[in-house]
Amino acid sequence: MRIAVLVSGSGTNLQAILDAARAGCLEAEVALVVSNKANAMALTRAHEAHVPSLVVSHKDYATREAYDAALVSALREHGVELVVLAGFMRIVTPVLLAAFPNRVLNIHPSLLPAFPGLDAQRQAFEAGVAVTGCTVHLVDGGMDTGPIVAQTAVVVRGDDDEATLRARILVEEHRLLPRVIQWFARGLVTIDHGRGVPRVVVAGQARGSFGEP
Repeated sequence: MRIAVLVSGSGTNLQAILDAARAGCLEAEVALVVSNKANAMALTRAHEAHVPSLVVSHKDYATREAYDAALVSALREHGVELVVLAGFMRIVTPVLLAAFPNRVLNIHPSLLPAFPGLDAQRQAFEAGVAVTGCTVHLVDGGMDTGPIVAQTAVVVRGDDDEATLRARILVEEHRLLPRVIQWFARGLVTIDHGRGVPRVVVAGQARGSFGEP
């Protein structure tokens, strides 16, 4: 499976995907890395891994839809089958979602639906929760509202501060995201609309959180 990774920053989740592919743990190839920021460290990671990369600046487009149309053009040019948002700080539009139906993934640092949006780790820490974590979900038109594919829990320790909690969640993100991409690469993921609300089914079982299919 040919995948594209869309990033805006340092690209540590991109690195986890690249490492998994290099180790033979993914039946997938990173065909393209796209960033909306020319100074993103993720572009350096792509260059060092000899992966094609592009800068598509949102500042060059008058609307979100026009920007996403440019993304779609680039993704199709590279034969992309699955789109992974890994720290991509843009809200995507139906233009992108329609081009890749049920094939746009996002990684989010909380146990959705809790703490959507920015600074989810800070939200969790300030709320005083005992458990938080990370979620991989399909992207829809809302803010972190798409069907959940998988989650991993992280216990909030008594000696945690926001920085240590953020770091431990990130470790789990690096494990979870490549695993989910592999499920897609192996054709294990389907969408069940039988109850009116879309839910993800992995290998014939409803997938809410934890474990392998």
